[in-house]
Parts: sequence; C-alpha cells; structure tokens
Amino acid sequence: MDNLNNECILVCVYYGPNGERLIKRGCKIANMMQAPLYILTIDSKPFDELDAEKTFYIEQWKEWANSNPSAQFIMKDNESRPVSKVIAEVARAKNVTQIILGQTAQSRWEQITKGSIINSLVREIPFVDLHIISVSRYIRDGEGMYQHGIRAYLIKDGEQYKLSFCHEKNTEYEGIFFKEIDTDFDNGIFRFMKDAETLQVPVHDGIVTEFKNVDMSTALDLDDADE
Repeated sequence: MDNLNNECILVCVYYGPNGERLIKRGCKIANMMQAPLYILTIDSKPFDELDAEKTFYIEQWKEWANSNPSAQFIMKDNESRPVSKVIAEVARAKNVTQIILGQTAQSRWEQITKGSIINSLVREIPFVDLHIISVSRYIRDGEGMYQHGIRAYLIKDGEQYKLSFCHEKNTEYEGIFFKEIDTDFDNGIFRFMKDAETLQVPVHDGIVTEFKNVDMSTALDLDDADE
C-alpha cells in the first residue's frame, strides 16, 4: 500500500480489554490515510518474566498486526526509562506523525493522562499529533458490567464448555474471563482467540453453551459516568 500522505500511525497499548479498541481506532485512521501502523507496548520486566495474562494480550496484538499488511507490532521489554522517552524514541525511528494513547488506570500508564507525560511528549516530538482516547476501566455490554479480566480456560463437557481457572490436559481454549460485578457465580464474558478471530462469549454459572459473540463496543468509561 502506497503512503500517499507521508503519514505514519503509532498505537500505544497496555494489557487489558481496551487495547483492541485502541488498535481498531489506529487501523481505521491508518486505512483512511493509507499509512503504515505500528502497535507499541512497553514493560519494565523482561518478556520471559511476564505472566500468562500479559503474554495472552501480546499474542493477540501480534495476531492483529499480522492480519493487517501495513501493521507491525513492537515490544519494548525490560525498560526502566520513562514511558514518554520510549514512545518518542520509537516515533523518531519510525517517522511517526500521529500517536494514539489510551487513558487507563493500570500501572504506570496511568501517568499518560497527566500533563507531565503529555508535555514531555510534546517537547520530545513536537512534530507528532497526539490522540488521547478515553477507554474504560471495566467493560460493559447492554446487560451488565464486568470486572478486570483474569486468565481462564474452556474445557469441553458434552455439548457445552466448562470454565476453569487451571490449565488441564483437555483444555481446548484459553483466554480472559470478565466476571460480572455483584455476583457470587461465574457469570460474565470469556474472551479468546478462535481461528485468528477474537470472540467474546457469555458465561452462565461457569458454563458456555454456544460461541455467540457478544458485542463489547458499548464499553463504559467510568470517569465519564461519574461526571
């Protein structure tokens, strides 16, 4: 694909359900501008020390990058430098013109929403447009709100699947379970990869009866809801 406008898009993602939303926004902008797209994540730990949940998200981001011929995934692990320094370094190296960041409450990336980080990026790379996207701390569909995701597995049980939080030999799918708030049962959403596609299926009392994809596009930003 020819880059007609000399534009280049960088999406910065952190672990959690909001990464997909940011990447989709980046893909939309990149496709409109016929521009290359880079997906960047940063971690202070070495890659081989990351837990299973984090590696799951990294695998997903790689799949999304591989499915888009103009996209490339970049992992900056074992990083002790400030986030803004790493982002600026990648932006300069890749001739990035637009950066997409998400407001998030997780880890040190919470600093992205604070003026000092934004000001640092403006000073470091004044030639780059910054897009700060409001994303949710929780996810919600039309029927309920869900907690932060945890690693889980689906095990075939007759005509249905049983949710498990331990990997077993007969595990068929692994992914992230988002438990519905204010319930004592394993009700919620299970997100996983199936045939290079991300699915979100409903879980009722620890059971998945069918792979009916739930549209999570109505994610709620709790900060906005409190205003």
